[in-house]
Amino acid sequence: MTVPSKRARAVNAAGTMISRRTVLRGLGTMLALPVLEAMSGSRFAYGLPGGMRPAPVAAPLRMAFLYVPNGMHMPDWTPEKEGSGYDLPSTLAEVAEFRDQFNVLSGLALNGARALGDGPGDHARSVAAFLTGSHPRKTDGADIRNGVSVDQVAAAAAGRATRLPSLELGTEASSPSGRCDSGYSCAYASNMSWRTPTSPVAKEVDPAMVFDRLVSGTELGMTAEQREQRDRRRQSVLDHVAADARSLHQALGASDRRKLDEYLFAVREIEQRISRSDKLHHGDSAMQDQERPAGVPRDYVEHVHLLMDMLVLAFQTDSTRVASFMLANAGSNRSYRDIEIADGHHDLSHHGNSEKKQQRIARINRHHARMLNYFLGRMAAVREGDSTLLDNSMIVYGSGISDGNAHNHDNLPILLAGRAGGTIATGRHIRYPKETPLTNLYVAMLNRMGVADRSFSDSTAALEGLQ
Repeated sequence: MTVPSKRARAVNAAGTMISRRTVLRGLGTMLALPVLEAMSGSRFAYGLPGGMRPAPVAAPLRMAFLYVPNGMHMPDWTPEKEGSGYDLPSTLAEVAEFRDQFNVLSGLALNGARALGDGPGDHARSVAAFLTGSHPRKTDGADIRNGVSVDQVAAAAAGRATRLPSLELGTEASSPSGRCDSGYSCAYASNMSWRTPTSPVAKEVDPAMVFDRLVSGTELGMTAEQREQRDRRRQSVLDHVAADARSLHQALGASDRRKLDEYLFAVREIEQRISRSDKLHHGDSAMQDQERPAGVPRDYVEHVHLLMDMLVLAFQTDSTRVASFMLANAGSNRSYRDIEIADGHHDLSHHGNSEKKQQRIARINRHHARMLNYFLGRMAAVREGDSTLLDNSMIVYGSGISDGNAHNHDNLPILLAGRAGGTIATGRHIRYPKETPLTNLYVAMLNRMGVADRSFSDSTAALEGLQ
């Protein structure tokens, strides 16, 4: 960061401009900043007539896609009534505090996930088609072919304004090859983001790696010796940029100082949680002068929460405006012993109308919904002027399978959270005609992100009724 002059500091303290590209620096470390009120224009107030302040620039829009595998227990998901007066079924009751900030969208279908003559493989197809709308080529060889995903279309446009065009996260690793589901490549089952029809975008599962990529990025030109010195000292990234942070703090108005303090506290908290998770994962025998250990937390909920927190940081700092997050891969057979379910998730989804299995599936669905509630809470806690990060976002949560036993791809469980900067009216259950393409929703989202395309994949029109 270039330290402002005395005059500029005085003006900034009155609530004026710094660049959105401003970062904190120190010992080869760069720390992105949250979107501050002082970033709302390009000129200092003293350059305007009569000390007038420039009109605030609208906060950028963000979009994220959160995927859960194996479908949903639909009786506990779908509201009976339409409009704003509906009762929340038990799964959606887990996000009740945000019911005024999301819509439940019923009737949407994903035709690309259907067999279309290719036989079994619904789980792999459901993930491959979820963001592309395409029907993936059935192969477990190198000749994979899908479609370009909606997040990558958005990233091609919005990514020009951010350090990272998009961010892909997950709790289970991506795989470029192998046989995963009835003759479908593991590339389909473990990736929902596709840059080209033949190039899936691998997701990051290690919170420490995500943190380093987002927050403590290495500056260009940093030598290997400098990197080794920084890693050996094992300091917080905030220790490296402390002097720059103090200078910036003095240059900001009261509201921005509070926002900066809250952000730096969140960064420190995530560092500490990653450190604790690393120790639990690797043991406490690491010496102080060794490199920081990296690994996936053993606790699934903590793993998800850490990744969600860093997704919030990525949006908060405008490091990216587009993200995807797979809570588990297609057909995941993870057990959830933290809620006393030892059975595998995929095995339970083939419930055969067993009441006991359906009850366990419903409990897993509620478990995932509580994680969504956590994420929405963190998004809603970040203020952006008179709105919040959640207000300025579009968050899709759902699955490419409806009922896991039937493997159907119509009437999907889809929740859309956030008001997209005031262009979406929330708090409703909207029921669309049967077989309305899920991709119609994506056209409406892309239009709000500044992509003027009138179609995407198998869409028929931009989804209506959101405003």
